[in-house]
Amino acid sequence: MLREIIATERAPAAVGPYSQAVRVGNLVFTAGQIGIDPVLGQLRTGIAAQTRQALTNLQAVLEAAGSSLNQVVKTTIFLQDMADFATVNQIYGNSFTAAPPARSTVQVAALPLGALVEIEAIALTE
Repeated sequence: MLREIIATERAPAAVGPYSQAVRVGNLVFTAGQIGIDPVLGQLRTGIAAQTRQALTNLQAVLEAAGSSLNQVVKTTIFLQDMADFATVNQIYGNSFTAAPPARSTVQVAALPLGALVEIEAIALTE
């Protein structure tokens, strides 16, 4: 199987030696997306704004790979503070309404660039 690197300017560029996503066959594996506005290059302020932006960035990467949020089968959410779970869960639920994917949510000590939330996904291509 071929391994295809996915990159889009509609999401923030990688901040290290990794790809925004990799497509193998009909699967897409995304890197974690944080709440950086790709146009301004700045982290949004607050958990709600960062969560919305992370999901927007995730959607852009998936679309560049020929997929979408509707094709996501698994996500992992990394939170800097589990006290933000309810806010993140509500915003996340607006993006995954009909048949939400499997999900894990974990608290971590820190995230890149001081982010409050990071979301990664595995999806099918359409």
